[in-house]
Formats: sequence, structure tokens, C-alpha cells
Amino acid sequence: MIKLYRYPLSGHSHRVELMLSLLGMPAELVLVDLKQGAHKTPEFLATLNSFGQVPVIDDNGVVLADSNAILVYLAGKYGNAQWFPTEPQAQAHVQRWLSAAAGPLHAGPAAARLVTVFGAALDAEAAISRSYALLNVLEQPLGQSRFLTGELPSIADIAHYTYIAHAPEGNVSLNDYPQVRAWLGSIEALPGFVGMQRTAVGLTKD
Repeated sequence: MIKLYRYPLSGHSHRVELMLSLLGMPAELVLVDLKQGAHKTPEFLATLNSFGQVPVIDDNGVVLADSNAILVYLAGKYGNAQWFPTEPQAQAHVQRWLSAAAGPLHAGPAAARLVTVFGAALDAEAAISRSYALLNVLEQPLGQSRFLTGELPSIADIAHYTYIAHAPEGNVSLNDYPQVRAWLGSIEALPGFVGMQRTAVGLTKD
């Protein structure tokens, strides 16, 4: 059984938990208490992730860190071409959104949520502004297809879902983005969907 080292309020951790559930794969969830600095201990840094971050998986001795890298691994080993295509153009299309998840998503909704949920010393207004810029971009392709890369979900959707769904926790409203909200609903309707724990901190009112 795969071990998933994670923190319940970590959106990056939830990406992996969600992917495992959608693939129908049982996993042992191992709490890494970020508040207590468990991700910075010498043992964690030496054996799991030298960057001191969650999530990490241990798949029968194959230890991998970085949520997007883990998504690629899980899709390739346990999924099918729907989740991460093998055809070059389709694969590049998914990779483009993985890059966006590591860039605009991280600097926007994820950063805004870090301020309210974790008390990060970041520029909240700038993060919120970047969040709305990203939502404006997302609204366009989601007006043309059910998911980011077509009519079937891929790891591109999984990489974006959590921080978009929880954007209101960072004072980013989804009210003006009907296509984005419909897309969230489509993901939540997938067999095996599992949500991330919510927090009441920083919630905007709809």
C-alpha cells in the first residue's frame, strides 16, 4: 500500500490524496505536523524530501516528492492516457497546465490562502490580484470544454482543483466565474472524489 505523507490543510497534499482516490487506490495517510516542524526534522529531510515539504509518497520503496511529479507518476503507473496522455501534443497541453499550477496558481490562490490559513507574511492584495487574473484565464477554456484539456479529466484538473475550490479561504470570490464553478462541480461529481478539510479562516461570503 502506498504511504502518503501529508498535512490535512495542505492543498498540495490533497492533490495526491484526490488522485489516489480517483484511481481507486487505498493509501496509508501519514500525518506530517507542519505546525510542529515535522517536515524540517533531520530524518524527514534525509529520507523523504530534502526540500522539507509535503506531500511525499512511498510506493513500496519508491519515494517521490513534489505533488505534480507525484501526479505524473501515479497517472503513468496506475492510470491511463486519459490522466496523462502519451501523444506528444496532448501531453504538452497537460504539461502547460501543470506549469500554470506551479506558477500562477501557486502565486495566486495558494499564496492568498497561505496568508489567511497559515499566517504567511506575503502580500495578500497582490496574491488576490493574481488569483483573479488566473480565474479570468481559466474561465475561457472551461467555457469550451468540460475540463481543462477536453471532455475528460486529466491531472491538469487535479493539479488546479484544490486551490481553486478553496480560493474563498484566501478571500478570493468565485462568484463571477460560472464556468470555473461548473468545472469544480464536474470534478466533485467524479467517482471516488474526496474533498479537503475546510477551514473557517478567511472565508468570503457568497
